[in-house]
Amino acid sequence: MAQQPLLMLTAVDVRRATETGTSHATTINTLTIPPVNFITSEHSPGGGVGTVNFTQPRIEALEPTFSAKGIDPDVIRGMGVVDRWTFAAAYRDKKTNRDIPARGIIEGAVTSWEPDESDPAEMQASNYAFNEVTHFEFTLDGQELIYFDFWERIVRRDGVDLFRSVRTALGA
Repeated sequence: MAQQPLLMLTAVDVRRATETGTSHATTINTLTIPPVNFITSEHSPGGGVGTVNFTQPRIEALEPTFSAKGIDPDVIRGMGVVDRWTFAAAYRDKKTNRDIPARGIIEGAVTSWEPDESDPAEMQASNYAFNEVTHFEFTLDGQELIYFDFWERIVRRDGVDLFRSVRTALGA
């Protein structure tokens, strides 16, 4: 049986996918790929012996975040406007010493800017959050793990379209 690789995060970046020269690799502090939570519907039948949260082929709203050192006018200038962003990461496979690329493509609007408290002895950080995320895809070493597009009405997990039969049932 093949052993799962041990992947250690070594570097991250956030940049506008629509503009060159917008890398935040030297200022980014942290980035959070949004948690992907499938929607569940609770069913507690009156004559049953328990409650079940049935899983649907739909996901909850995605809300990625990142934190950067200093104040970033580039991010602030686009607040409230939907844009396409790339969350990039490099992982080191500890067994093979190979660097593995990871990419998150996110279409959404930065809707929150929260600067840390000011202290001249330390670098101030700014925390940013996204909403209105209508597109998200995450690949690891070129393999698509998650793909979501609200407008296309597609949710794929490991390349499998989870909503295809629903679209077919609706006649779409």
